[in-house]
Amino acid sequence: MQLKIMMPKKKHLSAGRAPLILFLCQMISALEVPLDLVQPPTITQQSPKDYIIDPRENIVIQCEAKGKPPPSFSWTRNGTHFDIDKDPLVTMKSGSGTLTVNIMSEGKAETYEGVYQCTARNERGAAISNNIVIRPSRSPLWTKEKLERITLRNGQSLVLPCRPPVGLPPPIIFWMDNSFQRLPQSERVSQGLNGDLYFSNVLPEDTREDYICYARFNHTQTIQQKQPISVKVISVDELNDTIAANLSDTEFYGAKSHRERPPTFLTPEGNASRKEELRGNVLSLECIAEGLPTPIIYWIKEDGTLPINRTFYRNFKKTLQIVQVTEADSGNYQCIAKNALGAIHHIISVTVKAAPYWIIAPQNLVLSPGEDGTLICRANGNPKPRISWLLNGVLIEIAPDDPSRKIDGDTIIFSNVQERSSAVYQCNASNEYGYLLANAFVNVLAEPPRIFTSADTLYQVIANRPALLDCAFFGSPLPTIEWFKGAKGSALREDIYVLHENGTLEIPVAQKDSTGTYTCVARNKLGMAKNDIHLEIKDPTRIIKQPEYAVVQRGSTVSFECIVKHDHTLIPTVTWLKDHGELPSDGRFTVDKDHLVVADVSDDDGGTYTCVANTTLDSVSASAVLSVVDVPNPPFDLELTDQLDRSVQLSWTPGDDNNSPITKFIIEYEDAMHEPGLWHHQTEVPGAQTTAQLKLSPYVNYSFRVMAVNSLGRSLPSEASEQYLTKAAEPDKNPTAVEGLGSEPDNLVITWKPLNGFESNGPGLQYKVSWRQKDGDDEWTSMVVADVSKYIVSGTPTFVPYLIKVQALNDAGFAPEPAVVLGHSGEDLPMVAPGNVHVNVVNSTLAEVRWDPVPLKSIRGHLQGYRIYYWKAQSSSTRNRRHIEKKILTFQGSKTHGMLPGLEPFSHYTLNVRVVNGKGEGPASPDRVFNTPEGVPSAPSSLKIVNPTLDSLTLEWEPPSHPNGILTEYTLKYQPINSTHELGPLVDLKIPANKTRWTLKNLNFSTRYKFYFYAQTVAGSGSQITEEAITTMDEGKMAMASRQVDIATQGWFIGLMCAVALLILILLIVCFIRRNKGGKYPVKEKEDAHADPEIQPMKEDDGTFGEYSDAEDHKPLKKGSRTPSDRTVKKEDSDDSLVDYGEGVNGQFNEDGSFIGQYSGKKEKEPAEGNESSEAPSPVNAMNSFV
Repeated sequence: MQLKIMMPKKKHLSAGRAPLILFLCQMISALEVPLDLVQPPTITQQSPKDYIIDPRENIVIQCEAKGKPPPSFSWTRNGTHFDIDKDPLVTMKSGSGTLTVNIMSEGKAETYEGVYQCTARNERGAAISNNIVIRPSRSPLWTKEKLERITLRNGQSLVLPCRPPVGLPPPIIFWMDNSFQRLPQSERVSQGLNGDLYFSNVLPEDTREDYICYARFNHTQTIQQKQPISVKVISVDELNDTIAANLSDTEFYGAKSHRERPPTFLTPEGNASRKEELRGNVLSLECIAEGLPTPIIYWIKEDGTLPINRTFYRNFKKTLQIVQVTEADSGNYQCIAKNALGAIHHIISVTVKAAPYWIIAPQNLVLSPGEDGTLICRANGNPKPRISWLLNGVLIEIAPDDPSRKIDGDTIIFSNVQERSSAVYQCNASNEYGYLLANAFVNVLAEPPRIFTSADTLYQVIANRPALLDCAFFGSPLPTIEWFKGAKGSALREDIYVLHENGTLEIPVAQKDSTGTYTCVARNKLGMAKNDIHLEIKDPTRIIKQPEYAVVQRGSTVSFECIVKHDHTLIPTVTWLKDHGELPSDGRFTVDKDHLVVADVSDDDGGTYTCVANTTLDSVSASAVLSVVDVPNPPFDLELTDQLDRSVQLSWTPGDDNNSPITKFIIEYEDAMHEPGLWHHQTEVPGAQTTAQLKLSPYVNYSFRVMAVNSLGRSLPSEASEQYLTKAAEPDKNPTAVEGLGSEPDNLVITWKPLNGFESNGPGLQYKVSWRQKDGDDEWTSMVVADVSKYIVSGTPTFVPYLIKVQALNDAGFAPEPAVVLGHSGEDLPMVAPGNVHVNVVNSTLAEVRWDPVPLKSIRGHLQGYRIYYWKAQSSSTRNRRHIEKKILTFQGSKTHGMLPGLEPFSHYTLNVRVVNGKGEGPASPDRVFNTPEGVPSAPSSLKIVNPTLDSLTLEWEPPSHPNGILTEYTLKYQPINSTHELGPLVDLKIPANKTRWTLKNLNFSTRYKFYFYAQTVAGSGSQITEEAITTMDEGKMAMASRQVDIATQGWFIGLMCAVALLILILLIVCFIRRNKGGKYPVKEKEDAHADPEIQPMKEDDGTFGEYSDAEDHKPLKKGSRTPSDRTVKKEDSDDSLVDYGEGVNGQFNEDGSFIGQYSGKKEKEPAEGNESSEAPSPVNAMNSFV
């Protein structure tokens, strides 16, 4: 049968007609055989392929079909016939194939899980439904867990895991508080695709006790709640206050905790990752970064651009979504996180696979007897799908032959068909990602033309758009269609109009003059039919004021404007959408005639807002973006295959990745035989892999579980796999940490780290312990012991090297030959003392000791070193009071000399040396006696000045507490200090050592003196002690000073002095003003002319006093002068200090910890004549200087 109307040329179908072409395809597929004519069954309604049911409600599996005669229905379940009559809970709807399973009264939904397929059959053929997989929905409770409080400092990053329970279908995740208020989110705080809550950096206001993750299972209308998470953010000051008692000053957190830092990715991990998505799905890519300040995320596609109309940014641009993804969207996508301190990028390699999709789906074929025709089934996918044909639900290869039918791959060719050729053909296109199933019947009929479009139908079309005038028809043979305009019009030409196969007349660009009446005429050899159609052209609807992109602060109000212009005969309706869905049912959203107002904007309000203006003929929209900008589910269906002695293949089905690509899977195992309940790490595989070849050990009862990991964290473990017990075998390894050490002089204790049950490889684990002397010719001695970790060999020689090995064995055999280790039998105390001990006294505080080494054989153990005991001889009186204190110095290894530091000068010492091994010390060497030479003495213990007179002072002192030798004499130096703190000449005086009191005579009255006093031995002078004192006044001057003091304390005198000071101040102000005016006031010249000779400094060459002053603080004494308030000077340094008794050379330690060199003592500097500071003068002396 041929069409007399011509198909439109390709030049008439521009890209702008894509919606039109889709509409026409729908119209073509909608052409149907009238139901009053005989026809094969056609499936009109069926349940979805993946049918998740509510286990609380009855199960309804739909299967509706039409045909004449009306079809009968049958079902298969899991590939076998499903006898409905034998199940009292299952009923089939009358005149339909729809099944109802009454589980509300009794029964369980899980009982009816499976794969169902419906068949509709009549005398002309059989149509089949898709495979309908029935699964009950699941909304499990959250696993109970104890969540510790999270404490972190201001500025750190944080990830709060959600890890919802595995449900069917997967739940929707959101975070709220105890008041069921959504937690605010921003560029700094946001929820990931896997449900986790990410903080790029925390602030003190993030502190709260109720971070709660909710999982909403829409299918069962239930919400599950995770335990609240408590977060405490502390500032640096709070942190330091908290930990100050436990940390040193250098461990306090300073600016470092607030320090800005460049971004790093919280998810995904690493520099690159991979993502696989199916064609037609939504591709979601996510990058979340931490840093301070908060990073901003940017997206680019390498070697390409992002599709404008299909690209959306979610979650403050942290998520990139491409809808209706195609193979062309494959490639590398780069996300860039950037802040003021730097940038970091991550590349996501995207691969788009495809389940089968139609290129040409087979269409119902109506032929008249003797005609030819074809059925075409053409599909594509990635990988390429396989095409198979069925006839009335049976593989065509085993169906009855039909001489009019020929199969050529994806095409069936019919020639010279007859009525018996009527049947229903099924085309199945499948690959690893899915399948397509289409029914198409071949119906052989002979019928005159019919037109189904209602007579005098009125079409209203928007100007400048295509007008499609319908002329739905039927006939067999297929009628030819002609169109006419007006009552007397001629046939419409195809150069202006487009005539479609389904009879539709297309006016590509309808204008006002296109208005009128059109007539459709259908003809075939059996007759003719016609119909009139009326067309009206309307003005288009336009949005003349579109909403604009807005960025607003949280809590403020935003308004979008949308002004619409339309045809006066049409009534528009304006609808607002958010992210292509309805606006939230929230009182904060207000819609009036031209505006959408959102008050108190929250983070959830971010997204795309669309104004849609609809009339009965057209629809226009405009959008604007409002910038307010989760861990995988556990894998399931674990299966063990290829089960061998030492390996097994584990496969699983990944759970939902919650929009964050799974980067890897972690596989763990449990050994139910040896360590039940304890899971161990087995291996890891990439996220794109769902099988793993696992290496196994013998004699282990394995169970496996799998966890999925993405950049946000790790999923909950999957359910455990079935158990697999491997066969026993000999051990693969021997014990480790084999050692041989004696606990007694006559034994050898052999120890090792035993194999655990997992490593035993079989029952009857034992150890073969072997040993022999290293330097002998003895054979190995062996002993098999039970599963222990120690064996003691008795009766061994003392400290002899042994060769040792420990080999594992079980009922299946021996492990490989073990390695040989070296051990020693037990040690005993050394037998011999070091000989030839010599002492060389280096100085008064240091001595060197040398000795000969002890022969190794007599040490009888591991040489650890030599130990020197030394002590100072005590006098008879001291010895009776306390026990002699011995000091010990140990020198590691084989050293044969060492230094004794910290000796006391002028002392009698005794020492001995002993060798040390692991057992203890050997005998002591004979005592060696040595004496230390004299040293310089310490400072006198005290110095007091008593009985001052007009011209004399008496000094009393106590000898040095540490004379460090025999005192030879004392040295006393003193010098006067005048009223201006100048020092006079220094007098040096020697005093016999047996004196403790001395009187100085012929001194000046009422004069301050400074004294320097120290003791001497033959080794030199010791540290000095200083003191100051004043001789008394004569009575006349004392009386004058007393009167002056009395006058100075009178009120009238104080008032007079204040008045004089005020006059002087006024005079200075006047002088300053006159000087600024250019006048001269020769004060300097007058001072120079009338200089007072009594206040001129004395010269040193005259033998008078030099200056005694301090330029900084005018204190009379330098910092080194220390005079107690009781005028008794104590020794400055500790008695226990080693350096107080040295002789000018700094002490040092050599590498073994002993001292080398000499020890120096600190001495107060000798007074410098005429240039020494002193304390401030007493009040009496100050008064003397005043007069």
